[in-house]
Amino acid sequence: MEKIRRRVKEFLSKQGMYHGDISIPQTCEVFLSEMDKGLAGKKGSLAMLPTYIDIERELPRDKPVIVMDAGGTNFRVATVSFAQAGLAQIAEFKVYPMPGITAEVGKEEFFGTMAGYVRNVIDRSPSVGFCFSYPIEMFPTKDGRALYFSKEIKAPEAAGQMIGENMGLALTRLGCPDPKHFVLLNDTVATLLAGRAETSGRRFDSYIGFILGTGTNTAYVEQNANIKKAADLAPSKSQIVNVESGGFGEAPRGKIDQAFDAASVSPGVNTFEKMISGAYIGPLCLATAQAAAQAGLFSSTAAARLTGTAAAASKDISNFLICPERGDNPFSQALADTPREDTALLYHLIDALVERAAKLTAVNLSSVSLKSGKGLDPCRPICIVAEGSTFYRLKSLQPKIEYYLKQFLVDKKHVHYEIVNIENATLIGAAIAGLTN
Repeated sequence: MEKIRRRVKEFLSKQGMYHGDISIPQTCEVFLSEMDKGLAGKKGSLAMLPTYIDIERELPRDKPVIVMDAGGTNFRVATVSFAQAGLAQIAEFKVYPMPGITAEVGKEEFFGTMAGYVRNVIDRSPSVGFCFSYPIEMFPTKDGRALYFSKEIKAPEAAGQMIGENMGLALTRLGCPDPKHFVLLNDTVATLLAGRAETSGRRFDSYIGFILGTGTNTAYVEQNANIKKAADLAPSKSQIVNVESGGFGEAPRGKIDQAFDAASVSPGVNTFEKMISGAYIGPLCLATAQAAAQAGLFSSTAAARLTGTAAAASKDISNFLICPERGDNPFSQALADTPREDTALLYHLIDALVERAAKLTAVNLSSVSLKSGKGLDPCRPICIVAEGSTFYRLKSLQPKIEYYLKQFLVDKKHVHYEIVNIENATLIGAAIAGLTN
């Protein structure tokens, strides 16, 4: 086994893909530098988008707010209130299909359909928290402009439109006379805000929203004085900043990363996301295994089968790590009846890429934690609200992430954190935004 581990390490190191060659302190310095560029409006790879959403205001109790959540395929509607104990009470919950998911729709149909979904609860509150999980440009009014939609949603006329303003017009057309106050936010910001409703009794110094699922993103709380690119901000106050961390372009990429990115549908875009997130880590592991096969690391039979494997998803690499031999995944199937060393070698290869993803994720979370300037008191850590199937379901990823966070962020930087998982985080976060902004 030692010989196999050495061969994997040598191969990955030669390709620039070995986790042991990544310096967390150095990569954090680069990440922090990119954050500073983004806050100053300088050219860099991190957008650092101001959200104009305040986190300091007291959360009203027993006061309902309308919540809408526009996701990839579903549109969720509910009313939410918070009891005196802080528990979120979700009522009138309904799920509908997103407009434009099956056929192209025009602007009026896009907003009109969503307005129709919320019509039955529109009189419950004057405020609406709207989690809009697509790229939006936020404004101080708390409204946002849709920049574009993913290929699943076909609503080209709605791109570039103000979401809250057009929702208000659509509701008026449906006969709803009272204007509503819309607070727009994306899913990462909503995830952060959900931390305010965490009821374990722990007091937190600040909050971070982190998503690692199909894609990845991070949000944190920044002092207005540090957001140089935004005018007329009260310097003594703070707000949530959407990092757009999947776009980090200065991570230490290897040869296979670069070839994988060049062959993707969006070369040069979100290169960090392509190293760690669920949409990409399965195909990246397959591309790395095929490169190792070409380099002669596997037996001829295993090499031919791996080369002929057409696709692999993140769940496939997780299933392989859980059950390498005779597992229901393309990797186990490719190595069936080949020498046992082939399976062990592939296990070490894939596990090393998961280790690298964990290390890079720790860089992301450490950098954002350090930038917040919070968490120095262990009694009041930073609350990291983490969401996403990759974070929680990819075998061994979360414990590896926490190993590196403990090693660097806690032991070396003396910044303390606690990771929490909150059910219905986006609904709860959107409700908090609607009630406090």
